[in-house]
Amino acid sequence: MEQEEMKKWEEVGKIGARILNYAKKIAKKDMLLLELAERVEKKAEELKVGFAFPINLSCDEIAAHFSPQTGDGEVAKGFLKIDIGIKNEEGYISDNALTLDLENKNKKLLESSRNALNNAIKIIKKGVTLGEIGKTIQETITSDGFSSIRNLSGHKIEKWKLHSGLTIPNYDNHQNIELEEGIYAIEPFATTGNGLVQDGKESGIYILQAANPVRNSNARKIFEYIVEKHKTLPFSKRWIIKKFGTKAAFSLRLLERNDNLHHFKQLVEKSRMPVSQAEHTLLLNNGKVKILTLDE
Repeated sequence: MEQEEMKKWEEVGKIGARILNYAKKIAKKDMLLLELAERVEKKAEELKVGFAFPINLSCDEIAAHFSPQTGDGEVAKGFLKIDIGIKNEEGYISDNALTLDLENKNKKLLESSRNALNNAIKIIKKGVTLGEIGKTIQETITSDGFSSIRNLSGHKIEKWKLHSGLTIPNYDNHQNIELEEGIYAIEPFATTGNGLVQDGKESGIYILQAANPVRNSNARKIFEYIVEKHKTLPFSKRWIIKKFGTKAAFSLRLLERNDNLHHFKQLVEKSRMPVSQAEHTLLLNNGKVKILTLDE
């Protein structure tokens, strides 16, 4: 990787870490999640970056894909996962997450996902296999007495592509595929449950799916805006309503029915038990690993 390109990945990683740490500092029990999201978004605006996906503020058994929408009354509680993806104007991305135990329920569960992340980072090098990474994550979490969530995973990142083909398992899937140089998000999830997630309620998080013809003029206008503004990255229903007004919700439904958009579901631990998450974005280059999402 060229030095100039590496610098851009490093810059967006540091900003992502700074924003995550800001979210950590201001998050409080019983705080409206919508307020938390909007304050974090304002911070990102001040730092002149955008979001690679809507901020995820998932509590307890919701492992991922809870992003507060307009009028939501949901508050921060229990195990709050804060997952933040940042992008710059050129499409460089960072992705990092942490968990807060807002009610002091089980500090060990919070630490387990973090320890699994740290142990995975220690073994990452060019040539390490996906199975070996997953095994390290799984063994760390199970040794703490918890389950690693097997149907959630880390992922390779490229410009404008949050999930770029290669997935990083959170269990030993015995895959002998070797890790190549590039940008990767490693994100273990630990739970007191059975280690699987299933679809829950709608999340209000969308992503472009196809450029099918759109008959409705308002929906077409919104679709064109999404293509220009968000490209291949996920976005929030709340952002679109903020831009176009409440009638935009109908247009989004039309675009979803027309298969222009995919609407993500919330991901809920199958046995409804609490989940913790930890995540960093890494650069593997010239055989060396660098954690990009550190607030230095």
